[in-house]
Amino acid sequence: MTPPLGRRQFLAATGTASAALALAGTGTAHAATGAARAAATVVRPFPLTAVTLLDSPFRDNQRRNSAYLRFVDLDRLLHTFRTNVGLSSSAQPCGGWEGPSVELRGHSTGHLLSGLALAHAGTGETALRDKGRTLVAELAKCQAASPTAGFAKGYLSAFPESFFDRLETGTGVWAPYYTIHKIMAGLVEQYRLAGNDQALDVVLQQARWVDARTAKLSYEQMQRVLETEFGGMNDVLADLHALTGDGKWLDVAERFTHARVFDPLARGEDRLAGLHANTQIPKMVGALRLWEEGRPDRYRTIAANFWQIVTGHHSYVIGGNSNGEAFHEPDVVAGQLSDNTCENCNSYNMLKLTRLLHFHTPGRTDLLDYYERTLLNQMLGEQDPDSAHGFNIYYTGLAPGSFKRQPSFMGTDPNAYSTDYDNFSCDHGTGMETHAKLADTIYTHGDRDLLVNLFIPSQVVWREQGITWRQTTGFPDSSTTTLTVTAGKASHRLRIRIPSWASGARATLNGRALPDRPEPGSRLTLDRAWRTGDRIEVSLPMRTTVEATPDDPDVQAVLHGPVVLAGAYGDRANSWLPRLDVSSVQQASSNPLRFTARADGEAVTLLPIARVHHQHYSVYWLTGAPPPPPPAFAAWHRFDETSGTTAADATGNGKAARLVGGASWLASGRIGGAVALDGTDGHVALAEDLLAGAFAYSLATWVRLDGQPGAWSRIFDVGTGVTANLFLTPLSGDGTLRYAITAGGAGGEQRIDADPLPAGRWVHVAVTYGGGTAVLYVDGAEAGRNTGVTVEPRHFGNHIRTGYVGRSQYADPYLKGAVDDFRVYGRTLSAPEVAALAQAPAA
Repeated sequence: MTPPLGRRQFLAATGTASAALALAGTGTAHAATGAARAAATVVRPFPLTAVTLLDSPFRDNQRRNSAYLRFVDLDRLLHTFRTNVGLSSSAQPCGGWEGPSVELRGHSTGHLLSGLALAHAGTGETALRDKGRTLVAELAKCQAASPTAGFAKGYLSAFPESFFDRLETGTGVWAPYYTIHKIMAGLVEQYRLAGNDQALDVVLQQARWVDARTAKLSYEQMQRVLETEFGGMNDVLADLHALTGDGKWLDVAERFTHARVFDPLARGEDRLAGLHANTQIPKMVGALRLWEEGRPDRYRTIAANFWQIVTGHHSYVIGGNSNGEAFHEPDVVAGQLSDNTCENCNSYNMLKLTRLLHFHTPGRTDLLDYYERTLLNQMLGEQDPDSAHGFNIYYTGLAPGSFKRQPSFMGTDPNAYSTDYDNFSCDHGTGMETHAKLADTIYTHGDRDLLVNLFIPSQVVWREQGITWRQTTGFPDSSTTTLTVTAGKASHRLRIRIPSWASGARATLNGRALPDRPEPGSRLTLDRAWRTGDRIEVSLPMRTTVEATPDDPDVQAVLHGPVVLAGAYGDRANSWLPRLDVSSVQQASSNPLRFTARADGEAVTLLPIARVHHQHYSVYWLTGAPPPPPPAFAAWHRFDETSGTTAADATGNGKAARLVGGASWLASGRIGGAVALDGTDGHVALAEDLLAGAFAYSLATWVRLDGQPGAWSRIFDVGTGVTANLFLTPLSGDGTLRYAITAGGAGGEQRIDADPLPAGRWVHVAVTYGGGTAVLYVDGAEAGRNTGVTVEPRHFGNHIRTGYVGRSQYADPYLKGAVDDFRVYGRTLSAPEVAALAQAPAA
């Protein structure tokens, strides 16, 4: 969820993943009825009331979450709703994004409505149901007072209706439909799961307001509105059709069809780079729901294609996606590691989408492989086990030395999780829901099929069949799970998922070995008359493996079965990816699961990432042999060419550069010719591996700025992506000339700042480094130094694939100006040597 200013593979799926596009259908505009689609659903969920979590970390998370739901003060969350419509309130306002002046205020109340309903259904606690009823009744009072406050009938929010005027006129506002969706979704859950008829009345009034508000807009106007995050408005409106049978809600839902995003997906095209990730995922849930409710097959195509693109090309090893909340170029993982990867809201919504796809294609175990990996590694580990109220984190960072915490933009203790009232965020809200419904996909069923999808201690009561099954397991510390009939008898098929990671699965029935040898990525199916006491024990062998990133095969993660292992580093924050000796990884304990290894020449403990809290950790590792250091004089581009696009390397090392885009030869530079950069897309692409393996280096060039440079434009930028790079920008966000180096994303930068460069004349700039000291020079004189630099290019990896003059590794502005005599050294130039370069005679 992006604030108005500032911030904001998995698995190359198994062979069955290729079915994603096949399942998507033809994309034709054939419309079946919602009833026909429902009948065509292959499997169905059990209601949360039918599945009980047994003792396990999942149940522990559920308990902590329920404790918070019981604790949180309704009056504090209702404060801005009441004051918005002129009702009195003496409650203390909340903080974070629920603050009285924050434009997203009210969204957490929607999450609370959902969380209370889900938790009541999952635990049977009447106190949670009653608290939800009280909240709905108070919101109904606010809705009834809306006309008196000058708002349209049915309007319900914690901010004025004028926010929608701003949205429709394009004057800028922070995601008002996002909050409306959360409130409406919560009301739907209160009706569906807690039996609250008043909630249905309130949400239908609100839906009529949405209908009236959007009906007056042209298609073009509505598409402009949809450029601002709107949550899953199409999803909740499809739910209203399912609840009421009134087709107009599908018409209103389709107004939230965002063509700029949906059209490429309908064609199977990946155009996600640059899009805010969690803005898109709820839309896809809504697209699939529209198809389920009878709208064209195209919606199913869009949702299925999106799932395949994201899980196959935009996801990290733990199942999460996004860096800084945005999608980036496909198949870039090693180049996109930071403390701001894997926003937890994203995975919450991806699991919703995966679950819906599973209902229609239960044979695709890749869906459940993804679901398991994301649930087990990210979602289970987002909650602080030391917190009585189940406080959550916002991102699951994957930079070297990451630490589970709330991000700095929440204005909290940098080592803290969320709190009771001070830092409400979207992830605080989805956490209230996630840990209230951990049981919702463990089992699904058909008329005669009971599908066991996840290995979590639990009990399911299949009322239609009159039978109760209990699953006991120590998974993942144990590789077995046991299913026992504890009550009743019935003749049905039991279909147990055999994950893609489980090679050599075996089973026993009532102590007798079964002859079945189910393949990974299949199901063990048993069809018989079951009775009390029947017992199935399934062995799912787990192997320790490594998974390479798609963009750098030497950057790898370690897994044991589906469990991602993280190096536990205590209070020590690594500034770079540790170099792991893969052959040294050994299992030290199975219960609890613990491994040891050697990285950077020292012993390190590896633990399941979900169990690493209150300490620094590393999930990705550098592997293989390090490269040798570069030559003392690594590359020299005089830029004296007059034609073509190749800039020769005058050192004779063969490291030629290349002019790209609007870069052109300039006949008269500082010393002979030069390269002109147009500020649009012109840049010089340097040779690969210029500084690979370097523990000392220097870069020097002449630059002429044409006017005020764009913020964060680059004079040079060398690295592997946004994870690891060194750069010189003429204008940082602080208005300075800045040199920086990092091997752990922007949050790990080590910097030198200096006065800005003059424009309109040639200036010599140089950076030298050796022995922990980096020095920045301007016109041969020292402009700044940092004596505490610990990151070196040898920490970037075994290869340095990208280097630019005039271009950034990020989507920053290109440099407008000219460059001449660009030099790269594999040693530390002395101050007199830099001064001599700056005093070279002009041509």
